[in-house]
Amino acid sequence: MSHILVTICARGGSKGVPNKNIRSILGKPLIAYTLETAIKWGQGEAIVVSSDSQAILDIAATYGVSTPFLRPVELAQDATPKLPVIRHALLQAEEVYGKQFDLILDLDPTAPLRTVQDIQRAVALMQDPTIETVFSVVPAHKNPYFNMVEVSDGHVTLSKRLPAKITRRQDAPLVYDMNASIYVYRREYLLDPDVISPIAPSSQILEMDPISGFDVDREVDLKFLEFVLREGLFTWQ
Repeated sequence: MSHILVTICARGGSKGVPNKNIRSILGKPLIAYTLETAIKWGQGEAIVVSSDSQAILDIAATYGVSTPFLRPVELAQDATPKLPVIRHALLQAEEVYGKQFDLILDLDPTAPLRTVQDIQRAVALMQDPTIETVFSVVPAHKNPYFNMVEVSDGHVTLSKRLPAKITRRQDAPLVYDMNASIYVYRREYLLDPDVISPIAPSSQILEMDPISGFDVDREVDLKFLEFVLREGLFTWQ
């Protein structure tokens, strides 16, 4: 049985949507939806919230989630990559709990539309010891082989081309959007200082319901999330 640490990384600052992790969505802070799902899943030996914001940590504490450290300022900047933040959370948690965790399950609070079953399927994929990471995806709305273009030296071309011309979207190779919802890492992979991406040589994807590709990045996204939840367009079962 793997020792699993659940990390929820929620920075206090946000230029696009100020204080977005604690903004109210149908009466609950945005981060609460992720906290509740992690608690309901219940198979993490520990859940920790990494934040530079005491307000966020206080909310997590009201849900009974561990907040044993404050994220350093240097890991809470606009340009800070995500992996060093998770790496820091892992090392802090191992020091606090006095144990090593085999798997790290990272749940992003700005992409809250996930179910317990989604999490369980992602972790189950890691039963294969050759898999280093698992991350969630949804089918992409646009396809680089069919309707995504680039401009180079004044010329417009498809982003990716095949020997044979593609005239129907259905004939293009299937591509996915990473939906920023669920990531699972092996400890050894995450602690490699050269690692900068969840995409490893031996990654697996977890395909989720298309609506779960929604990520809060603008004010209008908050309104859309409220609409989705109010109208029952996404269920937690």
